[in-house]
Amino acid sequence: MSPDEHRRLGIELYNRTWELLAGADPDEAVDAAHASAHHWRHAAGATAANRARSHWLCSHVYAVLGRPEPALHHAERCLAIVEGAPSEMEDFDLPSAHEALARAYVAAGNAAEARIHVELGRAAAAEIADAEEREQLESQLAGIPV
Repeated sequence: MSPDEHRRLGIELYNRTWELLAGADPDEAVDAAHASAHHWRHAAGATAANRARSHWLCSHVYAVLGRPEPALHHAERCLAIVEGAPSEMEDFDLPSAHEALARAYVAAGNAAEARIHVELGRAAAAEIADAEEREQLESQLAGIPV
């Protein structure tokens, strides 16, 4: 499979994950998120940001499904990649990583840690240059029940 085909499938499976998450088959949503991450790893022009966002997606799926251990694992990997390659990231990647950790901690029943990451996410989101992206991330953080 060519790197361009991997990229195309990574995008398609990322979008498919959202459709499946809204549906009734949680196993298929997990599979799609991991498949998207696999294809992004081999995609043409893939960056550390793509890997971080893949971990973010996996964490989000697991958090929504109430599976804290894998949600935390992927959220922690997301943050580590974001912090390890800041020059490759967009300004929304750091607050997104904190959003993932906050959701994962909520799934784990740890409201104190969730609150910490919501606040870190809000502080980082304030630095997002694009108003629409900033508002979207602030809205996501506000929707976390801490």
